[in-house]
Amino acid sequence: MVLRSGGPKLLAKWVRKSIPVLYPGRPCGWLGARSPCRTGRARCYDDEVIRSTNLAWAAGLRTVFLDRDGILNEKMPEHQYVTRWEEFRVLPGVPEALRRLNEAGLRVVVVSNQRGIAKGLYTAADLEAIHAQFQQLLGREGARIDGFFICPHETDECSCRKPLPGLFEQAVAQFPEITAATSVMIGDSPSDVEFGQRLGMKTIFVDAQNRAAGAEEAAKLADLCFASLPEAVDALLAER
Repeated sequence: MVLRSGGPKLLAKWVRKSIPVLYPGRPCGWLGARSPCRTGRARCYDDEVIRSTNLAWAAGLRTVFLDRDGILNEKMPEHQYVTRWEEFRVLPGVPEALRRLNEAGLRVVVVSNQRGIAKGLYTAADLEAIHAQFQQLLGREGARIDGFFICPHETDECSCRKPLPGLFEQAVAQFPEITAATSVMIGDSPSDVEFGQRLGMKTIFVDAQNRAAGAEEAAKLADLCFASLPEAVDALLAER
């Protein structure tokens, strides 16, 4: 389903895929168990693993794919959903980060699983209204989302629920210039990272609320890891 719209700190470095990770994701003692991406705390690997801050690929970036809940707005507790605008709490620094992406000439699209529609907790119209309000808020800050692409289905009912590729295909249908090779996927779950990797995108894991389910797994798999969307944007734009 397509909902059309109106319109640095590097915390965990890119692991060179050619180097085998012998002990991936083993946290240092001071890191704590809740988040692999705490501010100022890079994840710890054994000495055999070579890590690099090479972000040269960001210079060729054209499209930024974003998950919604946990990246743009606060994620509700497990098994709860944002059903109306009053529950949509924008995370700190998000409007400015989006404005900077817009000003850099990057296309910004949201790809989001919204199973609450299938559960009858809210409707597609309710979701459109939330996104319209969000666009108005962003507009006042000189920012915008270029497109919202959502999956309203239950698990195993479609080809558009991440990590399946349907939402990417919908985005390409609306914006034919999009290619996976010039895109990055930013999300807070293993399914977001897998979605991007299956398509051949670079991937960034963000654990803005220090509580994302599967955070350790996602942080191991992603190319980069940050504590917030603004920090991810700082790193990406530093290469442009």
